[in-house]
Amino acid sequence: MELKSLLPLISLAVILSAGLTIVAYYFHPPRLTLVYIFKPLTTILILAVALVPGTFRTDPYARAIGLGLLCSLAGDVWLMLPGNRFLYGLISFLLAHLFYIFAFLNGAPAYGFPWPVFPLAIIGLLILAYLWPALAAGLKAAVGLYVAVIVAMVTLAASRAMARVSMDTLSAAIGALLFLASDAMLAIDRFRRPFRLSQAAVLGSYFAGQWLIALSIGLRIFG
Repeated sequence: MELKSLLPLISLAVILSAGLTIVAYYFHPPRLTLVYIFKPLTTILILAVALVPGTFRTDPYARAIGLGLLCSLAGDVWLMLPGNRFLYGLISFLLAHLFYIFAFLNGAPAYGFPWPVFPLAIIGLLILAYLWPALAAGLKAAVGLYVAVIVAMVTLAASRAMARVSMDTLSAAIGALLFLASDAMLAIDRFRRPFRLSQAAVLGSYFAGQWLIALSIGLRIFG
């Protein structure tokens, strides 16, 4: 079987595992055992999507995305465990975004950078301003840094797509935007205004975003 043909099969497994994760949250009571199994499994399957092209060891872009997904897996585990481990999850995802920034720096020329940065910076500031009154004093600096880093990550992904329009750059850019949307909804649900469909909205956009970022590696290699 060709490596390219594995991508649809693994992607289908991602959809099924993500769906089971989300559904498990909506049982009464939630089936946390299923969440503990399928939430990390979904990210592991997304990591498999990134590894299928076989360029992890030779391509800095693939390696950075793969390491970012490993950090995201750690963040998934921290956030789903009982108790207040939010800061550990935040640090894990912060590292993931730094790896993604390293990946997206390739192909994000300086002349393309300013165009997406202004609207995305405004979005980041609006999110931060909305969350700020509800954040504990010990979290404000960490959340502020996190918002700055994720906005930079999305900006670089969008800049690459503007500078070189292709399936792989568009996949990465849309994935980065979905990641930002997921994090914004997670923070709003946690700190300001909980909403009933939060798990579906947060996890749906998160898994889709990560999958698109991982898929961008295969799209670069296989076309």
